[in-house]
Amino acid sequence: MLSLTFGAVVGLSLGLTGGGGAIFAVPLLVYGLSIDPRQAVGISLAAVGTTSLVGFLGRWKAGQVEVQTGLIFAVAGMIGAPIGSWLTAKIPEALLLTLFALLMLVVAARMWHRAYATSIMPNCPTDADGPTCRRDAEGVLRLNSPCAVLLGSVGVLTGVLSGLFGVGGGFVIVPALVLFSGMAIHRAVGTSLLVIMLISASGVASHLWAGREIPLDTTLLFVGGGVIGMFAGIRVSRYLSGPSLQKVFAVAIVAVAVFVIGRTTL
Repeated sequence: MLSLTFGAVVGLSLGLTGGGGAIFAVPLLVYGLSIDPRQAVGISLAAVGTTSLVGFLGRWKAGQVEVQTGLIFAVAGMIGAPIGSWLTAKIPEALLLTLFALLMLVVAARMWHRAYATSIMPNCPTDADGPTCRRDAEGVLRLNSPCAVLLGSVGVLTGVLSGLFGVGGGFVIVPALVLFSGMAIHRAVGTSLLVIMLISASGVASHLWAGREIPLDTTLLFVGGGVIGMFAGIRVSRYLSGPSLQKVFAVAIVAVAVFVIGRTTL
């Protein structure tokens, strides 16, 4: 029941905020279910990937996924995920959890900044004045070499973070797609689900290849709860203010990060 409940919490936060929710998965697994941090990373990747698959199918049917751009990101991320998985085995557990907590603080700061900027200037972009890659008159991305290298580099970084910490990387992918490729925000969210799904699959494969076990029973319950929570979050989000909701989640992430640092260092 705890696995199902914690999975639902992660899915609910993903559905409500559209990104950053998966950051809760590892702390819930480690401190709520007493699972080894490295196993928790594998379970988190499986849950995030499966939940993203469900969300991607819905966005794809609605025409809100830019497959070509997403695949460039995803292929690069699938290269980075094994690197992150390899680094996980080299880092002591206490340091791994501390680094994860610091990542949570970065995510929280970014969510708060975006929510604050959106509440003040709702119709203005919050991440950049304009895209690095350009599009033609029909909105199709002009995929020249510098653009491909840029998107690929950010994709590799996202993959490393995913393999290292078990996060989906949506808090990196969505702003990067808007900032670098000039993609509309709703298409960026849909495209990021494709990227997260593929990068997470690569991360899971890397963990299994490295001989690290991913408990099937816990994973299935966590995934089931995540899918249920995601649909509930999407439904509830229609009735709530986006900026205010992101601020609440930013505060919650900071609280969890402080808890993780306290448990790890004290």
